[in-house]
Amino acid sequence: MDSFLSVLEKIQAVVWGPPTMLLLLATGLYFTVRLKGLQISKLALAIRYIFQKEEGEGDVSAFASLCTALAATIGTGSIVGVATALRAGGPGSLFWMWVSAFLGMATKYAEGVLAVKYRTTDENGQVCGGPMYYIQNGLGDRWRWLAKLFAFFGIMTAMLGCGTFPQVNAITESTSEAFGLPVWMIGIVVAIAVAGVVLGGIRSISNAAQFIVPFMAIFYVLGSVLILLLNAREIPEAFQLIVTSAFTPHAVAGGAAGTVFISVMTAMRTGIARGVYTNEAGLGSSPIVVAAAKTKSCVRQGLVSMTSVFFTTIVICTMTGIVVITSGLLESTDLDGGKLSNAAYNMSLPGNLGMYMVSVGLIFFAFTTIISWCYYGERCLVYLCRGVKWIFVYKILYIACVAVAPYLELKPIWLLADITNACMAFPNLIGLLGLSGVVIEETKRYFRSLEKQEEDRDGEICEGI
Repeated sequence: MDSFLSVLEKIQAVVWGPPTMLLLLATGLYFTVRLKGLQISKLALAIRYIFQKEEGEGDVSAFASLCTALAATIGTGSIVGVATALRAGGPGSLFWMWVSAFLGMATKYAEGVLAVKYRTTDENGQVCGGPMYYIQNGLGDRWRWLAKLFAFFGIMTAMLGCGTFPQVNAITESTSEAFGLPVWMIGIVVAIAVAGVVLGGIRSISNAAQFIVPFMAIFYVLGSVLILLLNAREIPEAFQLIVTSAFTPHAVAGGAAGTVFISVMTAMRTGIARGVYTNEAGLGSSPIVVAAAKTKSCVRQGLVSMTSVFFTTIVICTMTGIVVITSGLLESTDLDGGKLSNAAYNMSLPGNLGMYMVSVGLIFFAFTTIISWCYYGERCLVYLCRGVKWIFVYKILYIACVAVAPYLELKPIWLLADITNACMAFPNLIGLLGLSGVVIEETKRYFRSLEKQEEDRDGEICEGI
């Protein structure tokens, strides 16, 4: 096992090395500049669009599409992943999560625009979309190999990475610690629950996401806010520590502080990798479900899609990170992952209320991530196989992976998830950059149309007066 871990660690170091981080940040920066800071100037409009119903072609509503995308992102990465990042990269890793999220909002917007613009339908009449389709249909058939590469790693990530093993493992660990239930029982219950949802298809998945995600997100945020209010004196110091640790030597992974370069690179690599894992900006997964949204405008849906990064990383992950840092457990204990999050939340609330809050949140967040990633892998399979005949077999294998996940070790699971994430990101980022001109032109056309509508409306009002 040690040799296997060593191999995975070396692969992770390569795929999440400086080239990958630079490509992710450069892509987000490029779209941020070309779109004139759209993630700031149009964020309020994007949030309004979430709650405005729009009719159009698609399988699910825009709100359901967003909830399903959030279901795939607000999971273990937002709770366990943040604690793991803080332990591995120090408080500075949270700063780099913010950076990746800010730039990632522009990337996520571009993904949403292209997903809707180049979507199509399968033989069952279901929408098919995502990077594999905008790479092939946007860049041309000569790039089909790149689209196939994305689809292949999309299936691998769904079954062996983000979709199953880390989520189920986190549910098992958290539930066992909080409620004392045996691992085998937890595994069976999760597998049955997943089967009950995913076998019903995208409408069943989106219905579950619409019900669970808003409720659990509000529950988790309110609990976090309560703890932060109780620890309000430590918050300014925590933010100062986050910023200074991002650029100065700081003890990481329980060891002594290293050189400035090693500390900063560790914090940067860990923060960006975990940031991508939590919000999936640049990864190319969420465009698969964004394409299924009922909408007439690719830009409008791109704006709605962009908000998922804001809610996931800027809100949820920040809450988790600040609670952990203000608890002081990073310096005083060797706890990691879910155990660190549980202990941090438990410190400020009476009894074991904090632990139960984290455990319940983790259970539902991770569950919705599992069911959403099943859909992502399914659409990738439809693309690779050019048909729907293998969908049922895929779902059975997916459920089987969920069933065996509780018996696997945590460290290789996280390493494998990081590796498959990076392998999805490369084809997607190449496609985004290659089609950046389409994104810019569609954006300009949409907002010119909005301005004209406002001018016409103002003219009608003046005539009426």
